[in-house]
Amino acid sequence: MSRLLAEVTMEKKSEDKPSVGFSFGRPISSSSFVPLSNPSPPALTLTSSSFTISSQTQNDSTKEKKREKPVGIPVFTGFQAKLESQWRDVQWTEEQKKSLMKAVSSYRPSCKDVPQARVLLLGPVRSGKSSFISSVQSVFNGRVTNRAMVGSSFNTSFTKKSFNIRGQKGEDNTGLVLCDIMGLGDGETTGLTLHDILSVIKGQVPEGHKFSPDQPVGTETAGYVKTPSLRDRIHCVAFVVDASKISSYHKGFSSTFKQLREFISELGVHQVALLTHVDQICPETAKDVSNVYKSLSVRETMNKAGALLGMSTSYIVPVKNYSSELDLDVNTDVLLLSAVDHILQYIDMFFQDYAPQHTRPKLL
Repeated sequence: MSRLLAEVTMEKKSEDKPSVGFSFGRPISSSSFVPLSNPSPPALTLTSSSFTISSQTQNDSTKEKKREKPVGIPVFTGFQAKLESQWRDVQWTEEQKKSLMKAVSSYRPSCKDVPQARVLLLGPVRSGKSSFISSVQSVFNGRVTNRAMVGSSFNTSFTKKSFNIRGQKGEDNTGLVLCDIMGLGDGETTGLTLHDILSVIKGQVPEGHKFSPDQPVGTETAGYVKTPSLRDRIHCVAFVVDASKISSYHKGFSSTFKQLREFISELGVHQVALLTHVDQICPETAKDVSNVYKSLSVRETMNKAGALLGMSTSYIVPVKNYSSELDLDVNTDVLLLSAVDHILQYIDMFFQDYAPQHTRPKLL
């Protein structure tokens, strides 16, 4: 109760503070903290333990004796750290990994004018965007590989880079490209502007362009694409948030994400979300990634991520990136590939939505 009163008091005090949103000439920023959401708790599995009931005195009435529990009946003494069964059906096998790798390797956009689908990873600084790209590439390379980050909170300029997801050894590139740009900042001199983000999604920003808060993308930008084709555009946006930081993200991020989603939706681009570092919020998942969909901590954090992003948890998938590991792990690979497969589903929706307009005959 004391915690609830404290949270209510904090929220009331924050009502007088101006909300932080976007401006087309200033970086995305925020100045206060996201209040903890209170989603309905998931169904819990209880742990039981046996005990022996002490005998009652001979003066107990017959009615009281009828209420006495037989010796050995279990009582519920606490909650389990994980559920008995998965709340999402995933097969953690080598066969499933191979099946997902084949699905990703063979993927090609349904639109013949687009050789590769382009996905933009978008999220706060150090949320795990670059690590996700490296981890997915590691799965197909057959060994753990790490690449340098595109930008950090210490940089005032940063580069747009696109990475092909190559098939297995001897195979061509897949039909998927992951685009990495600087993270959303939480200060006045870091992060992207809304204008620049939308310019990237529209396909107007050239590859390798260095962003700068005081130099927004425009027609005078070197290599600026005035009339981008469908192949230049972003076909899906994947928001990336850190599970270990969900409760500490600044309050302004909530309005930032929601405004972003509104503008991106107006461009006809579908959005999903990746919840990274799930191993850092659940010891059982850290031991074995296959416990991720049995974890109550992960499930609760996904609800908080949904509230932060303003989207249903059905759009959100948990991910564990490779960081200090030297060898691949089948369960980690399955989780990463499942996330890529999730993204591909929404890419297909983009092309399905676009197809009627694209194939409609021109009026004379």
